[in-house]
Amino acid sequence: MFRGSLVALITPMHADGSVDFDSLAQLVEFHIQNGTDAIVANGTTGESATLSKAEQVEVVKAVKQAIAGRVPLIAGSGSNNTADAIALTKALDEVGVDAMLSVTPYYNKPTQAGLIAHYQAIAAVTTTPQILYNVPGRTQCDLANATVAELSKVSNIIGIKDATGDLSRVTPLRQACGDDFLLLSGDDATAMAFIFSGGDGVISVTNNARPALFKQLCDAALAGKLVEARALNAKLVPLYECLFVEANPIPVKWAVQAVGATACTHYRLPLTPATEATQQLVRQALEASA
Repeated sequence: MFRGSLVALITPMHADGSVDFDSLAQLVEFHIQNGTDAIVANGTTGESATLSKAEQVEVVKAVKQAIAGRVPLIAGSGSNNTADAIALTKALDEVGVDAMLSVTPYYNKPTQAGLIAHYQAIAAVTTTPQILYNVPGRTQCDLANATVAELSKVSNIIGIKDATGDLSRVTPLRQACGDDFLLLSGDDATAMAFIFSGGDGVISVTNNARPALFKQLCDAALAGKLVEARALNAKLVPLYECLFVEANPIPVKWAVQAVGATACTHYRLPLTPATEATQQLVRQALEASA
């Protein structure tokens, strides 16, 4: 249900910073028409850190309405405050989503025991499938493989988005958690190798701008077609390199506008528009992947 090419969807905004719900629906349609396998709303790339809890729920509602049951919907539900994460989880349960993606608590720097307790507390209030999200480059908090293995015993914790870029983790995770536990990459540059190492797919930033090409890459990798996957991946490498020259989602929001998917060049502070240098790099990378 959650295999293949999943998009970490951006949240289009008006110049005043309010959510552009018309463009959001347009983006969902763009992804469905280009073969994206599932949509992740209200994640890091969706600027969830600067959306109020009420806005986060409204974004998920709008994405669900636009999807209309055609692809799975995963909603970001994490917080560094366990009580807030539980409250958001309950609110998203009322909306009705296929799964939730819960980032490790940022800033707090909890112990591994604290992480286990955090996720067990969240899972206990819902029957909706929960996907762990490990992105230590942003959170300064790392979910150890042994911790993931322990959490995989919780019935509704079904997988992990691993954005460490550390491919040495994949095989041990698969062995520790079993074949039914979902392993999703959160690092586009190593995503192809992640799948060939035993992963199930990718929650991608690059997919926002090149969904059809990224879908082809994931399909080829999941089918074990190494030569084809490597050729497709080579076309995307320039995008992997430039979409993070400024904080995500600054470059990718500009890229989405540049490919004509929607007009969504606006951000909320403290994010600011892409510089001319970034725009040039992204423009060249888009041309290389066309």
